Amino acid sequence: RIRFTRLTGKSRNDIIIVRKGQQIGSGGKAGEELYRDRYYVGGLTVKREGKKKNSQQWIGMLLYMLIGASSGILFLRFFEQHKEEEWSIVRILLLFGVVVLVLYGSIMIQIIIHEAGHLVFGLVTGYRFSSFRIFGWMWLKKDGRLQVKHLSLAGTGGQCLMAPPELRNGKMPVLLYNFGGAIMNLIASAIFAGLSFLFPVSSVFNSVFLILAVVGIGFAIINGVPLHMGPVDNDGCNALSLMRSEEACRAFWIQLKANEKISEGIRLKDMPAEWFVVPEDDAMKNGIIASVGVLACSRLMDEQRFAEADERMEHLLSIESGIAGLHRSLMICDRVFMELIGQNRPEVLDSMLTREQKKLMKAMNKYPSILRTRYVYALLAQHDETKAREIKAAFERSADRYPYPSEIEGEKELMETAEKQAAKNGAD
Repeated sequence: RIRFTRLTGKSRNDIIIVRKGQQIGSGGKAGEELYRDRYYVGGLTVKREGKKKNSQQWIGMLLYMLIGASSGILFLRFFEQHKEEEWSIVRILLLFGVVVLVLYGSIMIQIIIHEAGHLVFGLVTGYRFSSFRIFGWMWLKKDGRLQVKHLSLAGTGGQCLMAPPELRNGKMPVLLYNFGGAIMNLIASAIFAGLSFLFPVSSVFNSVFLILAVVGIGFAIINGVPLHMGPVDNDGCNALSLMRSEEACRAFWIQLKANEKISEGIRLKDMPAEWFVVPEDDAMKNGIIASVGVLACSRLMDEQRFAEADERMEHLLSIESGIAGLHRSLMICDRVFMELIGQNRPEVLDSMLTREQKKLMKAMNKYPSILRTRYVYALLAQHDETKAREIKAAFERSADRYPYPSEIEGEKELMETAEKQAAKNGAD
Protein backbone atom coordinates (compact mmCIF):
# COMPACT_ATOMS: atom_id res chain seq x y z
CA ARG A 1 0.00 0.00 0.00
CA ILE A 2 1.14 3.52 -0.81
CA ARG A 3 0.04 6.63 1.02
CA PHE A 4 -0.72 9.77 -1.00
CA THR A 5 -1.66 13.32 -0.11
CA ARG A 6 -2.44 16.61 -1.81
CA LEU A 7 -5.17 15.82 -4.28
CA THR A 8 -6.02 18.62 -6.67
CA GLY A 9 -9.68 18.48 -7.51
CA LYS A 10 -12.91 18.28 -5.53
CA SER A 11 -11.31 16.19 -2.79
CA ARG A 12 -7.88 17.74 -2.69
CA ASN A 13 -7.66 17.71 1.11
CA ASP A 14 -8.44 14.01 1.46
CA ILE A 15 -5.91 11.29 2.12
CA ILE A 16 -6.41 8.09 0.19
CA ILE A 17 -4.76 4.69 0.11
CA VAL A 18 -4.62 2.71 -3.12
CA ARG A 19 -2.96 -0.39 -4.41
CA LYS A 20 -0.62 0.03 -7.33
CA GLY A 21 -2.48 -0.96 -10.48
CA GLN A 22 -5.91 -0.47 -8.91
CA GLN A 23 -8.25 1.66 -11.04
CA ILE A 24 -10.18 4.36 -9.22
CA GLY A 25 -12.82 6.80 -10.39
CA SER A 26 -14.03 7.64 -13.84
CA GLY A 27 -13.49 10.43 -16.31
CA GLY A 28 -10.15 11.99 -17.10
CA LYS A 29 -7.48 9.35 -16.82
CA ALA A 30 -8.63 6.23 -14.98
CA GLY A 31 -6.11 4.15 -13.13
CA GLU A 32 -2.65 5.35 -12.26
CA GLU A 33 0.17 6.69 -14.35
CA LEU A 34 3.45 7.26 -12.55
CA TYR A 35 5.24 10.49 -13.36
CA ARG A 36 8.10 11.65 -11.18
CA ASP A 37 6.46 12.19 -7.76
CA ARG A 38 2.82 12.25 -8.88
CA TYR A 39 0.07 9.76 -9.62
CA TYR A 40 -2.97 10.56 -11.71
CA VAL A 41 -5.98 8.86 -10.16
CA GLY A 42 -9.42 9.14 -11.72
CA GLY A 43 -8.69 12.59 -13.14
CA LEU A 44 -7.21 13.84 -9.85
CA THR A 45 -3.54 14.70 -9.44
CA VAL A 46 -2.04 13.00 -6.42
CA LYS A 47 1.38 13.90 -5.06
CA ARG A 48 3.26 11.08 -3.43
CA GLU A 49 4.84 11.66 -0.04
CA GLY A 50 8.60 11.40 0.30
CA LYS A 51 10.66 12.50 -2.69
CA LYS A 52 13.74 10.62 -3.66
CA LYS A 53 16.82 12.26 -5.06
CA ASN A 54 17.04 11.69 -8.80
CA SER A 55 20.10 10.14 -10.37
CA GLN A 56 21.45 13.46 -11.59
CA GLN A 57 21.40 14.86 -8.05
CA TRP A 58 23.44 11.86 -6.97
CA ILE A 59 25.92 12.58 -9.78
CA GLY A 60 26.36 16.10 -8.45
CA MET A 61 26.87 14.84 -4.91
CA LEU A 62 29.40 12.27 -6.18
CA LEU A 63 31.35 14.99 -7.99
CA TYR A 64 31.52 17.09 -4.83
CA MET A 65 32.71 14.04 -2.90
CA LEU A 66 35.40 13.40 -5.51
CA ILE A 67 36.57 17.00 -5.21
CA GLY A 68 36.92 16.56 -1.44
CA ALA A 69 38.62 13.18 -1.83
CA SER A 70 41.07 14.54 -4.42
CA SER A 71 41.98 17.40 -2.10
CA GLY A 72 42.59 14.94 0.72
CA ILE A 73 44.79 12.77 -1.49
CA LEU A 74 46.89 15.75 -2.51
CA PHE A 75 47.56 16.65 1.10
CA LEU A 76 48.28 13.02 1.96
CA ARG A 77 50.89 13.19 -0.76
CA PHE A 78 52.29 16.27 0.98
CA PHE A 79 52.26 14.33 4.26
CA GLU A 80 54.12 11.45 2.56
CA GLN A 81 56.83 13.83 1.38
CA HIS A 82 57.41 14.87 5.00
CA LYS A 83 56.92 11.52 6.72
CA GLU A 84 60.48 11.56 8.05
CA GLU A 85 59.63 14.61 10.12
CA GLU A 86 58.15 14.36 13.58
CA TRP A 87 54.35 14.57 13.47
CA SER A 88 52.52 15.22 16.69
CA ILE A 89 48.73 14.95 17.02
CA VAL A 90 48.53 18.74 17.18
CA ARG A 91 50.47 19.09 13.95
CA ILE A 92 48.30 16.48 12.18
CA LEU A 93 45.14 18.26 13.31
CA LEU A 94 46.61 21.55 12.14
CA LEU A 95 47.29 20.02 8.72
CA PHE A 96 43.71 18.75 8.57
CA GLY A 97 42.46 22.25 9.42
CA VAL A 98 44.62 23.69 6.65
CA VAL A 99 43.11 21.18 4.18
CA VAL A 100 39.57 22.26 5.11
CA LEU A 101 40.43 25.96 4.86
CA VAL A 102 42.19 25.52 1.51
CA LEU A 103 39.27 23.51 0.11
CA TYR A 104 36.72 26.07 1.33
CA GLY A 105 38.85 28.93 0.02
CA SER A 106 39.24 27.17 -3.33
CA ILE A 107 35.48 26.80 -3.65
CA MET A 108 34.96 30.49 -2.93
CA ILE A 109 37.64 31.49 -5.43
CA GLN A 110 36.18 29.26 -8.14
CA ILE A 111 32.66 30.60 -7.52
CA ILE A 112 33.95 34.14 -8.05
CA ILE A 113 35.80 33.01 -11.18
CA HIS A 114 32.69 31.22 -12.44
CA GLU A 115 30.41 34.23 -12.07
CA ALA A 116 33.12 36.47 -13.55
CA GLY A 117 33.06 34.17 -16.57
CA HIS A 118 29.36 34.83 -17.08
CA LEU A 119 30.05 38.55 -16.75
CA VAL A 120 32.97 38.63 -19.21
CA PHE A 121 31.35 36.46 -21.88
CA GLY A 122 28.06 38.27 -21.43
CA LEU A 123 29.68 41.66 -22.04
CA VAL A 124 31.52 40.26 -25.07
CA THR A 125 28.23 39.09 -26.63
CA GLY A 126 26.21 42.28 -26.10
CA TYR A 127 24.72 41.93 -22.61
CA ARG A 128 24.85 44.79 -20.09
CA PHE A 129 25.76 44.48 -16.42
CA SER A 130 22.85 44.22 -14.01
CA SER A 131 24.01 42.42 -10.85
CA PHE A 132 26.76 40.17 -9.51
CA ARG A 133 26.17 38.01 -6.43
CA ILE A 134 28.53 35.84 -4.39
CA PHE A 135 26.79 33.89 -1.64
CA GLY A 136 24.69 36.54 0.13
CA TRP A 137 26.54 39.63 -1.11
CA MET A 138 25.26 41.33 -4.20
CA TRP A 139 26.58 44.20 -6.30
CA LEU A 140 24.08 45.83 -8.63
CA LYS A 141 24.04 48.82 -10.90
CA LYS A 142 21.47 51.51 -10.10
CA ASP A 143 21.38 55.06 -11.45
CA GLY A 144 24.80 54.51 -12.97
CA ARG A 145 26.42 53.52 -9.65
CA LEU A 146 27.28 50.24 -7.98
CA GLN A 147 25.43 49.42 -4.78
CA VAL A 148 26.04 46.61 -2.30
CA LYS A 149 22.98 44.68 -1.10
CA HIS A 150 22.19 41.30 0.40
CA LEU A 151 20.35 38.38 -1.22
CA SER A 152 20.60 34.65 -0.53
CA LEU A 153 18.93 31.99 -2.67
CA ALA A 154 18.87 28.37 -1.57
CA GLY A 155 20.83 26.08 -3.88
CA THR A 156 22.97 28.85 -5.41
CA GLY A 157 26.45 30.02 -4.44
CA GLY A 158 26.46 32.96 -6.80
CA GLN A 159 24.72 34.54 -9.76
CA CYS A 160 25.53 37.02 -12.49
CA LEU A 161 22.45 38.62 -14.07
CA MET A 162 22.72 40.87 -17.08
CA ALA A 163 20.39 42.97 -19.19
CA PRO A 164 19.88 41.14 -22.50
CA PRO A 165 20.46 42.45 -26.02
CA GLU A 166 17.36 42.85 -28.16
CA LEU A 167 15.93 39.81 -29.91
CA ARG A 168 16.63 39.53 -33.63
CA ASN A 169 14.36 37.16 -35.51
CA GLY A 170 13.47 35.64 -32.16
CA LYS A 171 17.07 34.92 -31.24
CA MET A 172 19.95 36.37 -29.25
CA PRO A 173 23.43 35.12 -28.25
CA VAL A 174 23.04 32.69 -25.36
CA LEU A 175 25.72 30.00 -25.42
CA LEU A 176 28.78 32.00 -24.35
CA TYR A 177 26.82 33.77 -21.60
CA ASN A 178 25.58 30.48 -20.17
CA PHE A 179 28.78 28.47 -20.66
CA GLY A 180 31.05 31.40 -19.77
CA GLY A 181 31.30 30.38 -16.13
CA ALA A 182 32.39 26.82 -16.90
CA ILE A 183 34.83 28.04 -19.55
CA MET A 184 36.42 30.45 -17.09
CA ASN A 185 36.70 27.68 -14.47
CA LEU A 186 38.60 25.52 -16.98
CA ILE A 187 40.90 28.40 -17.97
CA ALA A 188 41.64 29.16 -14.31
CA SER A 189 42.24 25.46 -13.58
CA ALA A 190 44.80 25.26 -16.36
CA ILE A 191 46.58 28.31 -14.92
CA PHE A 192 46.54 26.91 -11.37
CA ALA A 193 47.82 23.55 -12.58
CA GLY A 194 50.65 25.33 -14.40
CA LEU A 195 51.54 27.34 -11.30
CA SER A 196 51.80 24.12 -9.27
CA PHE A 197 54.80 23.08 -11.37
CA LEU A 198 56.69 26.15 -10.16
CA PHE A 199 56.95 24.49 -6.74
CA PRO A 200 58.41 21.15 -5.68
CA VAL A 201 56.06 18.32 -4.74
CA SER A 202 57.10 18.74 -1.12
CA SER A 203 55.88 22.37 -1.10
CA VAL A 204 52.49 23.21 0.36
CA PHE A 205 51.95 25.65 -2.53
CA ASN A 206 52.14 22.76 -5.00
CA SER A 207 49.19 21.07 -3.25
CA VAL A 208 47.25 24.32 -2.86
CA PHE A 209 47.42 25.16 -6.58
CA LEU A 210 46.51 21.59 -7.55
CA ILE A 211 43.47 21.72 -5.25
CA LEU A 212 42.43 24.99 -6.90
CA ALA A 213 42.75 23.24 -10.27
CA VAL A 214 40.75 20.18 -9.15
CA VAL A 215 37.96 22.33 -7.69
CA GLY A 216 37.81 24.38 -10.90
CA ILE A 217 37.49 21.28 -13.07
CA GLY A 218 34.77 20.00 -10.77
CA PHE A 219 32.89 23.30 -11.04
CA ALA A 220 33.16 23.21 -14.83
CA ILE A 221 31.64 19.72 -14.93
CA ILE A 222 28.92 20.40 -12.35
CA ASN A 223 27.83 23.61 -14.06
CA GLY A 224 28.66 22.90 -17.70
CA VAL A 225 27.33 19.36 -18.12
CA PRO A 226 23.49 19.48 -18.27
CA LEU A 227 22.32 18.18 -14.88
CA HIS A 228 19.21 18.67 -12.73
CA MET A 229 20.85 18.72 -9.33
CA GLY A 230 18.75 20.82 -6.98
CA PRO A 231 16.35 23.75 -6.68
CA VAL A 232 17.50 25.30 -9.97
CA ASP A 233 18.80 23.94 -13.28
CA ASN A 234 22.50 24.36 -13.98
CA ASP A 235 24.05 26.39 -16.81
CA GLY A 236 24.36 23.38 -19.09
CA CYS A 237 20.63 22.63 -18.79
CA ASN A 238 19.78 26.24 -19.57
CA ALA A 239 22.07 26.34 -22.60
CA LEU A 240 20.64 23.08 -23.94
CA SER A 241 17.09 24.40 -23.59
CA LEU A 242 17.97 27.63 -25.37
CA MET A 243 19.66 25.78 -28.24
CA ARG A 244 16.59 23.64 -28.84
CA SER A 245 13.77 26.18 -28.62
CA GLU A 246 13.13 29.67 -29.99
CA GLU A 247 10.29 29.97 -27.46
CA ALA A 248 12.80 29.22 -24.69
CA CYS A 249 15.07 31.95 -26.05
CA ARG A 250 12.25 34.49 -25.86
CA ALA A 251 11.38 33.27 -22.35
CA PHE A 252 15.03 33.73 -21.33
CA TRP A 253 14.94 37.26 -22.74
CA ILE A 254 11.73 38.03 -20.80
CA GLN A 255 13.25 36.67 -17.60
CA LEU A 256 16.36 38.86 -17.91
CA LYS A 257 14.37 41.86 -19.13
CA ALA A 258 11.95 41.62 -16.20
CA ASN A 259 14.91 41.46 -13.82
CA GLU A 260 16.38 44.55 -15.49
CA LYS A 261 13.12 46.44 -14.99
CA ILE A 262 12.85 45.30 -11.37
CA SER A 263 16.39 46.60 -10.83
CA GLU A 264 15.18 49.95 -12.15
CA GLY A 265 12.39 50.02 -9.57
CA ILE A 266 9.54 48.94 -11.86
CA ARG A 267 7.02 46.45 -10.50
CA LEU A 268 5.80 43.39 -12.38
CA LYS A 269 2.27 44.78 -12.59
CA ASP A 270 3.60 47.83 -14.45
CA MET A 271 5.51 45.85 -17.09
CA PRO A 272 4.05 44.99 -20.53
CA ALA A 273 1.28 42.41 -20.18
CA GLU A 274 2.45 40.55 -23.31
CA TRP A 275 5.54 39.40 -21.44
CA PHE A 276 3.41 37.40 -19.03
CA VAL A 277 1.32 35.14 -21.25
CA VAL A 278 1.32 31.75 -19.54
CA PRO A 279 2.77 29.09 -21.87
CA GLU A 280 0.84 25.99 -22.87
CA ASP A 281 1.13 23.02 -20.54
CA ASP A 282 3.35 21.11 -22.97
CA ALA A 283 5.73 24.07 -23.31
CA MET A 284 5.93 24.35 -19.51
CA LYS A 285 8.01 21.16 -19.50
CA ASN A 286 10.94 23.34 -20.59
CA GLY A 287 12.62 24.87 -17.54
CA ILE A 288 13.38 28.20 -19.23
CA ILE A 289 9.86 28.59 -20.63
CA ALA A 290 8.41 27.60 -17.27
CA SER A 291 9.98 30.73 -15.76
CA VAL A 292 7.47 32.84 -17.71
CA GLY A 293 4.62 30.93 -16.07
CA VAL A 294 6.16 31.64 -12.68
CA LEU A 295 6.53 35.35 -13.53
CA ALA A 296 2.91 35.46 -14.70
CA CYS A 297 1.78 34.13 -11.32
CA SER A 298 3.98 36.65 -9.51
CA ARG A 299 2.43 39.42 -11.58
CA LEU A 300 -1.06 38.29 -10.58
CA MET A 301 0.07 38.42 -6.96
CA ASP A 302 1.45 41.93 -7.46
CA GLU A 303 -1.91 42.96 -8.93
CA GLN A 304 -3.64 41.24 -5.98
CA ARG A 305 -5.77 39.15 -8.32
CA PHE A 306 -5.69 36.37 -5.77
CA ALA A 307 -8.39 34.05 -7.13
CA GLU A 308 -6.71 33.95 -10.55
CA ALA A 309 -3.26 33.60 -9.02
CA ASP A 310 -4.26 30.69 -6.79
CA GLU A 311 -6.03 28.87 -9.61
CA ARG A 312 -3.06 29.36 -11.92
CA MET A 313 -0.52 28.26 -9.33
CA GLU A 314 -2.54 25.20 -8.38
CA HIS A 315 -2.64 24.18 -12.02
CA LEU A 316 1.05 24.79 -12.70
CA LEU A 317 2.08 22.89 -9.59
CA SER A 318 -0.06 19.91 -10.59
CA ILE A 319 1.18 19.39 -14.16
CA GLU A 320 4.40 17.99 -15.51
CA SER A 321 6.63 21.04 -15.81
CA GLY A 322 10.17 22.34 -15.66
CA ILE A 323 9.46 24.77 -12.82
CA ALA A 324 12.54 24.85 -10.62
CA GLY A 325 12.22 23.47 -7.11
CA LEU A 326 13.01 26.87 -5.59
CA HIS A 327 10.23 28.51 -7.60
CA ARG A 328 7.81 25.75 -6.64
CA SER A 329 8.49 26.39 -2.97
CA LEU A 330 8.02 30.14 -3.35
CA MET A 331 4.75 29.55 -5.21
CA ILE A 332 3.59 27.35 -2.34
CA CYS A 333 4.39 30.24 0.03
CA ASP A 334 2.14 32.46 -2.07
CA ARG A 335 -0.62 29.84 -1.97
CA VAL A 336 -0.28 29.62 1.81
CA PHE A 337 -0.70 33.41 1.95
CA MET A 338 -3.81 33.30 -0.21
CA GLU A 339 -5.33 30.50 1.86
CA LEU A 340 -4.66 32.50 5.03
CA ILE A 341 -6.45 35.63 3.80
CA GLY A 342 -9.20 33.50 2.29
CA GLN A 343 -10.79 30.41 3.80
CA ASN A 344 -7.87 29.84 6.22
CA ARG A 345 -8.46 26.08 6.55
CA PRO A 346 -5.97 24.42 8.93
CA GLU A 347 -5.97 21.11 7.04
CA VAL A 348 -5.14 22.86 3.75
CA LEU A 349 -2.33 24.86 5.35
CA ASP A 350 -0.90 21.69 6.89
CA SER A 351 -0.98 19.93 3.51
CA MET A 352 1.06 22.73 1.94
CA LEU A 353 3.51 23.28 4.81
CA THR A 354 5.28 19.94 4.42
CA ARG A 355 8.61 19.12 6.01
CA GLU A 356 10.42 19.95 2.75
CA GLN A 357 8.57 23.26 2.48
CA LYS A 358 9.40 24.23 6.04
CA LYS A 359 13.03 23.29 5.45
CA LEU A 360 13.24 25.61 2.45
CA MET A 361 11.53 28.42 4.37
CA LYS A 362 14.03 27.99 7.20
CA ALA A 363 16.98 28.07 4.78
CA MET A 364 15.64 31.29 3.23
CA ASN A 365 14.28 32.83 6.42
CA LYS A 366 15.38 36.33 5.41
CA TYR A 367 13.75 36.29 1.99
CA PRO A 368 10.94 38.89 1.80
CA SER A 369 8.10 36.71 0.49
CA ILE A 370 8.91 34.01 3.05
CA LEU A 371 8.98 36.54 5.88
CA ARG A 372 5.69 37.93 4.59
CA THR A 373 4.14 34.46 4.61
CA ARG A 374 5.44 33.70 8.11
CA TYR A 375 4.13 37.05 9.33
CA VAL A 376 0.65 36.44 7.95
CA TYR A 377 0.66 32.86 9.27
CA ALA A 378 1.47 34.12 12.78
CA LEU A 379 -1.21 36.80 12.44
CA LEU A 380 -4.10 34.82 10.93
CA ALA A 381 -3.42 31.15 11.73
CA GLN A 382 -1.64 31.27 15.08
CA HIS A 383 -3.25 34.55 16.25
CA ASP A 384 0.07 35.41 17.90
CA GLU A 385 0.51 39.17 17.64
CA THR A 386 3.82 39.15 19.53
CA LYS A 387 5.36 36.67 17.11
CA ALA A 388 3.87 38.56 14.18
CA ARG A 389 5.52 41.80 15.35
CA GLU A 390 8.88 40.04 15.69
CA ILE A 391 8.64 38.65 12.16
CA LYS A 392 7.57 42.03 10.80
CA ALA A 393 10.60 43.64 12.46
CA ALA A 394 12.80 41.01 10.81
CA PHE A 395 11.13 41.83 7.49
CA GLU A 396 11.94 45.53 7.91
CA ARG A 397 15.59 44.74 8.68
CA SER A 398 15.83 42.48 5.64
CA ALA A 399 14.08 45.05 3.44
CA ASP A 400 16.79 47.64 4.13
CA ARG A 401 19.42 45.41 2.49
CA TYR A 402 17.26 43.77 -0.16
CA PRO A 403 18.33 44.79 -3.69
CA TYR A 404 14.87 45.36 -5.21
CA PRO A 405 12.75 48.08 -3.51
CA SER A 406 9.86 47.53 -5.94
CA GLU A 407 9.43 43.97 -4.65
CA ILE A 408 9.50 45.21 -1.05
CA GLU A 409 6.76 47.69 -1.93
CA GLY A 410 4.61 44.88 -3.25
CA GLU A 411 5.27 42.67 -0.22
CA LYS A 412 4.26 45.48 2.14
CA GLU A 413 1.00 45.88 0.28
CA LEU A 414 0.30 42.16 0.69
CA MET A 415 1.03 42.42 4.41
CA GLU A 416 -1.35 45.36 4.67
CA THR A 417 -4.04 43.28 2.95
CA ALA A 418 -3.53 40.57 5.56
CA GLU A 419 -3.69 43.11 8.39
CA LYS A 420 -7.03 44.36 7.07
CA GLN A 421 -8.27 40.77 7.04
CA ALA A 422 -7.10 40.31 10.63
CA ALA A 423 -8.93 43.48 11.68
CA LYS A 424 -12.06 42.28 9.87
CA ASN A 425 -11.85 38.90 11.62
CA GLY A 426 -11.51 40.68 14.95
CA ALA A 427 -14.54 42.86 14.24
CA ASP A 428 -16.59 39.77 13.31
